[in-house]
Amino acid sequence: MWSNKLTILFLICVFLTALISLSFGGAIGLMFLMLGCALPQYNSQYWPLFVLFFYILSPIPYCIARRLVDETDATSNACKELAIFLTTGIVVSAFGLPIVFARAQLILWGACALVLTGNTVIFATILGFFLVFGSNDDFSWQQW
Repeated sequence: MWSNKLTILFLICVFLTALISLSFGGAIGLMFLMLGCALPQYNSQYWPLFVLFFYILSPIPYCIARRLVDETDATSNACKELAIFLTTGIVVSAFGLPIVFARAQLILWGACALVLTGNTVIFATILGFFLVFGSNDDFSWQQW
């Protein structure tokens, strides 16, 4: 009886730790993005904030595919493959946009480096969220 309660308590602590860690990662990534936009030595250009659209769009294809695809089939599914392809395109676009802005001299290269660092942290956080909460158990992201 006690072992079941301790196991449940341990799982809750693990998932709360994961959730807090993911929140911290997201805050650090957004901090890098804001530093790339707002620091005075980078002329306070806010063009890099357009990558926020990519942060919002990146998980959508995979979430839609997870709702439509039956996970019991062991073979590859075209819907899931298309979702991964679209997600990859969105992520590559998020990394390419600051570089295009820097090449067009809309932002400075230092700001571009900060935005790319923020992109790396944010997309690692999004990946971590799906790795931690992506399984179909009691702590699934689908209940959020």
